[in-house]
Amino acid sequence: MNIDHTVFRPVRSGNAFEEAVERILQAIKLGIVPTGERLPPERELATRLGVSRMTLREAIRALQQAGYVESRRGRFGGTFVAYRASAAPHDPDALAKVVASMSTDLDDVLTYRCVLEVGAARAAAARTLTAQERDHLVTIQAEVEGSDEGTHRQLDSRLHLAVAEITGSPSLAAAVADNRMRVNELLDAIPLLQHNIEHSHTQHRGIVQAILSGNAERAATAMAEHLEGTAALLRGFLS
Repeated sequence: MNIDHTVFRPVRSGNAFEEAVERILQAIKLGIVPTGERLPPERELATRLGVSRMTLREAIRALQQAGYVESRRGRFGGTFVAYRASAAPHDPDALAKVVASMSTDLDDVLTYRCVLEVGAARAAAARTLTAQERDHLVTIQAEVEGSDEGTHRQLDSRLHLAVAEITGSPSLAAAVADNRMRVNELLDAIPLLQHNIEHSHTQHRGIVQAILSGNAERAATAMAEHLEGTAALLRGFLS
């Protein structure tokens, strides 16, 4: 099997799971590994992507649950592509509606989000927060971690909006809210991946801790890394 090394290339650090999912989805959607064909062996693929075998297994498990790949046992077993372009595992009608309703492309939405929310994290950390603001941020973070699949996206949105709100800039908070509506339309068109949710909780804690400690650059870096993980999944599923 001739694998395109431009797709199965090492991921960047920080979002190994999400970027591994993105790389595999690119290979599947571009037909580099056609429907019915087997992905490279686990050890080889983990080496090419520069991730641990555990991370790779989590990525493959998530794609299996979403219907993109299937595992077969036995002498000729392995992980095989189940995706068919004419019948995507996620709701094709919902996806078509989202794509048709977008006034700008995916990269535009994600770039705008990065500029807004990285700036908001930096500005929030640079402020002297009141006790009420600090408690509010910690409380919402805890609520996100206690959410289930039905409430996760709403509570996740609230946490990101809370960061924008404590910058003290109503204009910035409004812009983040407007952009988040567009982002959520896109997120609703892709499956929720449990491993990504767990990783997201860890990154949220890093963002909140950096803001509370007043470390503006660390808050900005943590937010940028977090947003790139989400962007990797959106590009993988929707591009």
